[in-house]
Amino acid sequence: MTDDPFIVFSSNAFAILGMRVLYFLLAGAMHRFIYLKHGLAAVLVFVGAKMVSEDVYHMPIALALATIAAALVVAMGLSIIVTRNAEPEASSLAELAD
Repeated sequence: MTDDPFIVFSSNAFAILGMRVLYFLLAGAMHRFIYLKHGLAAVLVFVGAKMVSEDVYHMPIALALATIAAALVVAMGLSIIVTRNAEPEASSLAELAD
């Protein structure tokens, strides 16, 4: 960590700019990820169950991260397979053009 204000400001500014680009990338592709909400719900349920059961069973971090990554990959993979031949909605394309 640092106390240098320039490094703190510039790193935060670049992080925000990176997130903005990522947001627009995901906003353009959200019509393809129809099962992403279900995958995120599964991740939240898993994390909640992991937190509740921490006194009984301590799950290794690598296993927890692999489970979360697998849930997201499965949700996105199924979404892409199901919407492979679907055309993007005209309203979503018009929103991106604005």
